[in-house]
Amino acid sequence: MDWGQRRGLLVGGAAALAVLAVLFVVVGTDRVVESLLSADPALVAATFGLALCWLVTWSLMLRTVLGSLDISLGVTTAFLVYAGAVFANNVTPFGQAGGEPVAAALISRVSGSRYESSLVGIASVDVLNVVPSLSLVLLGVGYYATTAAVGERLEVAVTVAVALIAAIVTVIGLVWRFRRTVVERLPAAVGRLVGRFDRFDAERVTEGIGRRLRNFFEDIERVGTSPGRLAAAVGLSLTGWLFQSAALVVAFAAVGASIPPAVALFAVPLAYVAGATPLPGGLGGIEAAFVALLVPTTGVPASAVTAAVLVFRGGVYWMPVAVGGVSASVLGVRTVR
Repeated sequence: MDWGQRRGLLVGGAAALAVLAVLFVVVGTDRVVESLLSADPALVAATFGLALCWLVTWSLMLRTVLGSLDISLGVTTAFLVYAGAVFANNVTPFGQAGGEPVAAALISRVSGSRYESSLVGIASVDVLNVVPSLSLVLLGVGYYATTAAVGERLEVAVTVAVALIAAIVTVIGLVWRFRRTVVERLPAAVGRLVGRFDRFDAERVTEGIGRRLRNFFEDIERVGTSPGRLAAAVGLSLTGWLFQSAALVVAFAAVGASIPPAVALFAVPLAYVAGATPLPGGLGGIEAAFVALLVPTTGVPASAVTAAVLVFRGGVYWMPVAVGGVSASVLGVRTVR
């Protein structure tokens, strides 16, 4: 990691801490700490157990997607690789967008596959996760609307999430629709740009980028022509989202509060939209988004909501950071089959 990357990480970490500090001040630090100290240890452990089930499920999803690219990983290795990928997402700005290149490099190193294929694998997992998440948002909000009035804040959150997802899907669709044009024109444009610098050979850069883009789109086509694996991957994705929703419900129980499961169904994927912020893995932004969503929709005091969210994030953010950091370090220095 060079100085620029370290500086970016430090700045992002400082910003995340600042957001969390503001959240604590607004909610009341003493009350949040009191709720955390009174949390039921058994239910906190259950929250972490459900978070571990989510991590295992999505590692199996990654293994399934990589299988369609003829990249074979054992179950244990797939878990360690995916934990390392989550670690990369959680310590780089913009969540998945920042961590995917690191995760792809890790997959490539461990499996001996091409980097482009590894990037297609981890990117496909992130894209496929959108389908169940949007379905859960619509299902959860729809059910919630039958039992309570949908507030303006929730309406705005759903609208922003749907608009953001629609924009991402549109961009992906356009790139795929005009992939041949992209392969033909983008490498030459980049080659001409970097060729202005003496240290780069424009022809070699153009050829290299063109080859990688062709391999990238060919691998995407291979994933799309495996309907059985795609269905299995989407099913595992849905299961993982359900484990996270269950973890949130149990986290609330741990601090002596309760929320309707329907609220957890839409709150988890909606809050993760804040992961698109330039904070390490959305740290701070996601916690604030959870509090903003859950206080008006559950009627639970803000201090208890914040405490429950911190317990939940301990399982789905900090535990993968610890496990993934170790696995990324180990897998990064030797090849595991």
